[in-house]
Amino acid sequence: MSSKPGEQRLSAQDAKPLPAHVAIIMDGNGRWARKKLLNRVKGHERGTETVRTIVKASREIGIRYLTLYAFSTENWQRPKAEVTALMTLLKNFLKSEKQEMLDQNIRLNTIGDTAKLPDGVRDFLQQTMAATAGNTGLTLTLALSYGGRTEIVNMGRKIAADAASGKIDPDAISEQMIADALETRGIPDPDIMIRTSGEMRISNFLLWQLAYTELFFTDTLWPDFSRDEFEQILQAYQKRDRRYGKV
Repeated sequence: MSSKPGEQRLSAQDAKPLPAHVAIIMDGNGRWARKKLLNRVKGHERGTETVRTIVKASREIGIRYLTLYAFSTENWQRPKAEVTALMTLLKNFLKSEKQEMLDQNIRLNTIGDTAKLPDGVRDFLQQTMAATAGNTGLTLTLALSYGGRTEIVNMGRKIAADAASGKIDPDAISEQMIADALETRGIPDPDIMIRTSGEMRISNFLLWQLAYTELFFTDTLWPDFSRDEFEQILQAYQKRDRRYGKV
């Protein structure tokens, strides 16, 4: 959907329901840079601008939860120089966007093993989360050093320990109990999962939470992903019939 100046954009006031929670695998920064004969870091830098665009669009449209797969557990295996550059970009993003989040009523959240992040990055992350904790608009969740299987293993260990100590009856374990033991507790499961760059897999992202999520894959590389294409996907979601296994 291409909007002209003054034209009404997609919003929470639309007749058809918008997704409450959008999750995105932001893929293709490196390929974008390679196509332009640039260093991979330049692709990540440009991808950060796309993050700003989609966060702003989500807030304006009325999306309540936006979860971005920013750094996976597997990403630690990338070349050290690239990992260092990614951590610097993350730190700079947190520094530059803190006031914007406060001004726009955005709450920052995170999932993943953030203890592995460099001290400086973790400090800015915690400071920004604390400063925005009372905000009631969009909840922006960054998945950092995150892996879905690790999350499920940790959940299993917690529930098993509670059962072994007698805190819970194993026969009473329910889907809700499992959901409450995951890092996304208190956040509804994603209605939409978008992956850019043409790859058609979920890459260890929100494995439990994506059970009934509508999946959208686009060939667009993340640095080129625009608000217009984002809105087109939201409109396509509005046309889908979500039956959750029912007739």
